[in-house]
Amino acid sequence: MSGHYFDDRPDGPDQRRTVAVEAWGHRLTCTTSTGVFSGDHLDHATRILLESADPPTGTVLDLGSGWGPIACAVAAASPSARVWAVDVNERARELTRLNADALAADDGARVHVAAPDDVPGDLRFDAIWSNPPIRIGKDALHALLLHWLDRLADDGHARLVVGRNLGADSLQRWLVGQGWPTERTASSKGFRVLTVRRG
Repeated sequence: MSGHYFDDRPDGPDQRRTVAVEAWGHRLTCTTSTGVFSGDHLDHATRILLESADPPTGTVLDLGSGWGPIACAVAAASPSARVWAVDVNERARELTRLNADALAADDGARVHVAAPDDVPGDLRFDAIWSNPPIRIGKDALHALLLHWLDRLADDGHARLVVGRNLGADSLQRWLVGQGWPTERTASSKGFRVLTVRRG
């Protein structure tokens, strides 16, 4: 694969395949491709995030959606949820739309797939779930998280899954230092699930 999964437009070939996702009693068959994050399987971190809590409700943001495993799993398990799947990667957004349509989850109201700049500025989220793009670099990651955490509803929460070897513990300390109370609510196979709330 040339380029990175966090590029706007992957320049590599679009080689598609299917991947099974099991979450909250639902088995989903999703289409993936090259040029997106974890295009050949459901990565361990995202699986751990999905297993770490009951599905969120209300208005939910899947930040860095990739091909849409979180967004589609939430939509399947929480019929009343209004899910936003946001990614900079054009191919990832296309795949998420395809998967939402295939699962009959996208009825025009519950699953919205968007580039970051296309999310309405006044929209607030009851939950943000994310396997954040650590590899974009610390400064870019910090700016990304502060931007979207500020979109949380007053009683909302964010759940972030981060590898211990990729700085989960230092990220937790940084978030606390920025005024975002953060606790480790799950830990498995070298990954931490951090739950963030407003101070």
